[in-house]
Amino acid sequence: MSSESPLKDKVVLIVDDEPDILETIAGELDMCLIHKATDYERARQYLLSYTYDLVVLDIMGVNGFELLKVAVAKKFPTVMLTAHALTPEALEKSIKLGAVSFLPKEKISQLKEFLEDVVESGGRPGWKGLFYKLGDYFNERFGDDWKEKDQFFKEFVEELKKEGEYGTQNR
Repeated sequence: MSSESPLKDKVVLIVDDEPDILETIAGELDMCLIHKATDYERARQYLLSYTYDLVVLDIMGVNGFELLKVAVAKKFPTVMLTAHALTPEALEKSIKLGAVSFLPKEKISQLKEFLEDVVESGGRPGWKGLFYKLGDYFNERFGDDWKEKDQFFKEFVEELKKEGEYGTQNR
């Protein structure tokens, strides 16, 4: 494995209304050029004014789903990062609106690894890898049968299985 991160010199926008979260992420991604925003308007202006290799959005406090629509329209690979909106509904909405990944803030220490996966995949969605890596975590938070109880996730998981490698690591 190369010692140089695929994130080296990538331009990343991170948006969160908690300055300490922004600083934590910036520290984790010290090999990147970071733009930070703590509110919707500033984040929207950044999205409209610059080109990003990656965008990391909080959901609550910054109107993250509206920002996700802007980022996806600009074709920026976008990862949702949340604590308070950690629900199957928020995960589903993130998928439907075009996010490439979804990470609980509790797992922020793994953000660099998830973003490296996004870069290595060319910015394509990494849902198979996410469900592999965080499947037990989601089951613990949402209940073991959360995917089976929801028609969207039932169909979504079936599609992932058809694509192959569901339940196996994507690296």
